[in-house]
Amino acid sequence: MNKDKYCKRYRKETLLLIFLAIITSCKKEQELKKVEKTSTTQQTQIIKDVPEGITIPEGMVWIPGGSFNQGAVKNDRMIMKHETPAHPVSVDGFFMDITEVTNAQFKKFIDATKYITVAEREIVWEEMKKQLPPNAPKPHDSILQPGSLIFKKTKESVPNLFDYSQWWLWKIGANWKHPLGPESSIEGKDKYPVVHIAYEDAIAYCTWAGRRLPTEAEWEYASRGKEKNTIFFWGNDIQNLSNHANTWEGEFPLENTKTDGFENKAPVRSYPPNSYNLYDMAGNVWEWTQDWYNTTYYNQLKQQGLIHNPKGAVKPYNPNNPALREKVIKGGSFLCSDSYCASYRNSARMATSTDSSLEHLGFRTVLSINMINASKNVE
Repeated sequence: MNKDKYCKRYRKETLLLIFLAIITSCKKEQELKKVEKTSTTQQTQIIKDVPEGITIPEGMVWIPGGSFNQGAVKNDRMIMKHETPAHPVSVDGFFMDITEVTNAQFKKFIDATKYITVAEREIVWEEMKKQLPPNAPKPHDSILQPGSLIFKKTKESVPNLFDYSQWWLWKIGANWKHPLGPESSIEGKDKYPVVHIAYEDAIAYCTWAGRRLPTEAEWEYASRGKEKNTIFFWGNDIQNLSNHANTWEGEFPLENTKTDGFENKAPVRSYPPNSYNLYDMAGNVWEWTQDWYNTTYYNQLKQQGLIHNPKGAVKPYNPNNPALREKVIKGGSFLCSDSYCASYRNSARMATSTDSSLEHLGFRTVLSINMINASKNVE
């Protein structure tokens, strides 16, 4: 409002009072802006370096905090819609497992807690059908036995790659100890990533270890390494894929040429790490994050501007699977090929039901500074 016009509305004897009120109001407004500016600065202050007095836990590496654009980069020709729009994000520094959790590490957890994974438990139909469309028929009791999904190669070319039932088989007796079924074992495979891990199993391990699962933003930020705008963690050249990741090469799911040296899972550290010294951030096995999968979430973040330490969508939403409660998984697996999912890219993401366990799904953990400080306060 123009001050001259404002003042003319009042008698002369009130001008001094009006003037003093305006001055006081202006001062208060300036002070409020200073407070808001300070508050904003504090909220977006990023923890970049390891705080003094905190040592790096064994088997982990420090990921220095910073900012990046989460989602697909513009020069990526294999972009999927749910990787867009890219949006600005900042994250505090945190510790992350150098490798995926291995069979040996998971066995220590099992030995200490006697925990039974989801794939090993008796199936309760009343619980299972809650995750299925209404009126879904109950399978025969002979099928409703503890087990998990394993991969099977096809005997001929598959024209419809949208029908994943052609290469997935429900195997009774398949679990983390028997990855291909009851006749298989993990003997001699201590350094392989543990698989057939449902979300609940990963959380149980994290609780025991004093860790947590990474957010999707943390996972992607760490995967990108020091170069934040490349398609792959090693750069933009897909010709280097076989030298950096365990993926499917050849006609999927018929024939794997094994150019990268493996047809199925590979031991951790079989390929070079990224610039943060993290191994297997592309291929080998998918990894759980703590974020709900919601197809509208990226658009919501884009509208909000720079977000610090995003924790994911409030609730899951997938119009293709509305009955499922899905979490975001990252990194791709030994089954990823350029003709199918190409999920060895930094921005690639998939949705998996929390009660799912599969032959190509594992996890790694993180540890944040606030968790360390909280444990110290408890002590």
